[in-house]
Amino acid sequence: MRNYVLIKEKSFDKIRKKIKENKGKTIIFSGGNDELNRKVLEKENINILLLNLSEKKDRLKQKDSGFNHVLAKIAKKNNIIIGINLDEIINSKGKNKSEILGRIKQNIRLCNKNKLKMKFISQNGNERNIYDLKALGLVLGMPTWMTKSL
Repeated sequence: MRNYVLIKEKSFDKIRKKIKENKGKTIIFSGGNDELNRKVLEKENINILLLNLSEKKDRLKQKDSGFNHVLAKIAKKNNIIIGINLDEIINSKGKNKSEILGRIKQNIRLCNKNKLKMKFISQNGNERNIYDLKALGLVLGMPTWMTKSL
């Protein structure tokens, strides 16, 4: 029995409806674009914002990680955990994997600056050893206070 609900929708009305249907469960929201993520962070009661980084395209001089200081402040105010998609890291190869890891490192720095918690989430249900996840977090630059809450 799962105690969480993963919501992957493109329409804000459908998202709002699914959140109301699943009251009392841990709600993980995986949004498509940055505007929708911000709208859900501001207006809805979710527990975890899962960032999908494989579809993002970097600009010439900066990475596009789908997370910025504005979203970090909103997440801190609403006590929302930032999720890292573990399946993206495992299933990607080559240059794409290194780009995803770079975006995750950028998000970790931003979360550390704003004292936000982060969590590794596997969508296909494969549970990983907690020590492996903590080691991966430390390698990616997570401080020890952040790895304790993984």
